[in-house]
Amino acid sequence: MLLPFLEADAAVRDRFFHDLDLIFYAGAALPQNLWDPARGAVDHAARGERVRMVSSWGATETTCTATSVHYEIERAGVIGIPAPGVEIMLTPSAMKMELRVRGPIVTPGYWKRPDLTAAAFDGEGFYRIGDAGRLDDPADPSRGIVFDGRVAEDFKLLSGTWVHCGEVRLRAIAAASPVVQDAVVTGHDRESIGLLIFLNLAAARAVAGDATLTLHQLAAHPKVRAHVEHGLAADNLGRDGGSMRIARVVLLPDLPSIDYGEITDKGYVNQRAVTERRASLIERLYAEVPDADVLLIGTEKDRVCDADRSRRNMMQRIDSLPSCTR
Repeated sequence: MLLPFLEADAAVRDRFFHDLDLIFYAGAALPQNLWDPARGAVDHAARGERVRMVSSWGATETTCTATSVHYEIERAGVIGIPAPGVEIMLTPSAMKMELRVRGPIVTPGYWKRPDLTAAAFDGEGFYRIGDAGRLDDPADPSRGIVFDGRVAEDFKLLSGTWVHCGEVRLRAIAAASPVVQDAVVTGHDRESIGLLIFLNLAAARAVAGDATLTLHQLAAHPKVRAHVEHGLAADNLGRDGGSMRIARVVLLPDLPSIDYGEITDKGYVNQRAVTERRASLIERLYAEVPDADVLLIGTEKDRVCDADRSRRNMMQRIDSLPSCTR
């Protein structure tokens, strides 16, 4: 949310970075398109050098920090190496590697809930945190672990192909930058991937060319819609298979609701809460002939047009039949 202002106002940028030596982020994956300007032109213009960005990873059940970055990293997503005394195990889960944690930092269990405690730990005493990861360099574990999304959020399409939500989300934010503040991936037991997109107010206003528009107006604005559609369509061109290509999108006229649990206590979007609360919108997203709020991306537009044309032709043929035949 700060980047558009830091990029547009040199005085704000210079003051912001004047005494800033370190940027720490955690709680959710940082899209690469936000990392690049924060690590590049913005801070370099203010200081003549880059500000170091670091991260860590953990959960309430691991007393916050299970891994830590204490060295220079060149891209978003690296969560570092285990903290002293901590063991991290990477174990296969579907098509990913699930991260599990053991050590003195891990809770012994849940208060008066032996059922939850038993489900949270494996047979070797590792806490099953529900996140996925992979080694940044399999030949050199000291380079650390790369965060690879939530195992629990991934789902299968109707074809049986796994969709890795974390990866799709980060790609979408980057492809339609800077107007996408966050996105929720849909498509469980559907034929294609869809997105519910939360807009960045300042960036969307800049694309629309009007600083007075509300989120509701921006979600319907043709320039904002075209920006998202073209960005995602271009990204789709380099993707093979339906589990990688985004087919349908709705731009949301509001922000995620704290009252309805759509924002977690760590400040990131709760995918499950968003999809449950907006289930009727997802039904509209996947309608055979969707309404005007739904953006059809790339080849999906052609496919839906062909299906609609075939349906109308069939109805015309039926209407032309004698009544006794019908």
